[in-house]
Amino acid sequence: VKGLTGNVFSLVSGSRSSKTFKPKKNIPEGSHQYELLKHAEATLGSGNLRQAVMLPEGEDLNEWIAVNTVDFFNQINMLYGTITEFCTEASCAVMSAGPRYEYHWADGTNIKKPIKCSAPKYIDYLMTWVQDQLDDETLFPSKIGVPFPKNFMSVAKTILKRLFRVYAHIYHQHFDSVMRLQEEAHLNTSFKHFIFFVQEFNLIDRRELAPLQELIEKLGSKDR
Repeated sequence: VKGLTGNVFSLVSGSRSSKTFKPKKNIPEGSHQYELLKHAEATLGSGNLRQAVMLPEGEDLNEWIAVNTVDFFNQINMLYGTITEFCTEASCAVMSAGPRYEYHWADGTNIKKPIKCSAPKYIDYLMTWVQDQLDDETLFPSKIGVPFPKNFMSVAKTILKRLFRVYAHIYHQHFDSVMRLQEEAHLNTSFKHFIFFVQEFNLIDRRELAPLQELIEKLGSKDR
């Protein structure tokens, strides 16, 4: 499978290790984006997620969204990597988020007409596509002074909309496995951070969030 690596990571519980689903996307050390990532990690440590997602004073919105999008890709990559053995062609023959929501894959270039496929196949398409966008220096410039393209925000919104679908699939189809692995706190914190971020900058249409609306409302009400 394209992009699979032999990198092994230890889970929060430390009881099990798994191959990462896709290679981790690294932000170069010493770069301004790396400093932004460190700032994000430090504010996350304060425990106030609403505050942690806000644009730091004087920073560029596109760059802040780019850094966080890379971070969410890495988080979802790791979370999905822990349950790939339970997400199979047999157990998840369609890519769904509960009985009411089914996703068909199209990327607009290689696959123009949406195709019905299994969840593992869909998620492989999705994560490979996201990785290709993140690696494209014309879309996600890593060098200082290189401007973001005019269509950056629409690309970022599409990436985040699609990454949400992986969270939705994990919650609806694999939460029992997440519980068995004692990863629910990790998953919930990651998802809460993701949701607060997309809400802060209005990055995902409310209709797209419908499969997890109840959970989103629950996470939001706890924080008020």
